[in-house]
Amino acid sequence: MVDTGRRTAAQHAVAEHLRLTAAGRIDDWVALFAPDAVLEFPYAPAGVPGRVVGREALVAHMAGFPETFDVEFVDLVFHHTVDPKLAIAEFRSTGTALPTGKPYEQTCISVVRTDDDGLITRYLDYWNPLVAIEALTPDDALSDRELGVDFGR
Repeated sequence: MVDTGRRTAAQHAVAEHLRLTAAGRIDDWVALFAPDAVLEFPYAPAGVPGRVVGREALVAHMAGFPETFDVEFVDLVFHHTVDPKLAIAEFRSTGTALPTGKPYEQTCISVVRTDDDGLITRYLDYWNPLVAIEALTPDDALSDRELGVDFGR
């Protein structure tokens, strides 16, 4: 039997993550995470940690996001799982990289685990770093420049 209440809580946590991130409400966003939560970026480019652990580190990691990207998340689809504490989401971000004014159009897949209270314990964020690098690189940048993403830090 599938625990739909817990499933709903996991999916709700993902939807709130997207809503609060897009709104730039980082202090509210971090409250969605368990104190020792892990945020992982399997395809992290140079300059971006592949793993961020704990609320304090999460806030530090995301502090510059609101000044770096103006985005909204659209086309959110949840995929069925057999684990009620697991949410698998597919979505797109659409918006602008604020430092360059360039479009930021990203496709993402997130694999998110929650605890019994519906708090995120592990968030695997699959996104294409090349899209972010392109959006944050000024058109007049040298082609041999070392590229990285730091979300404005």
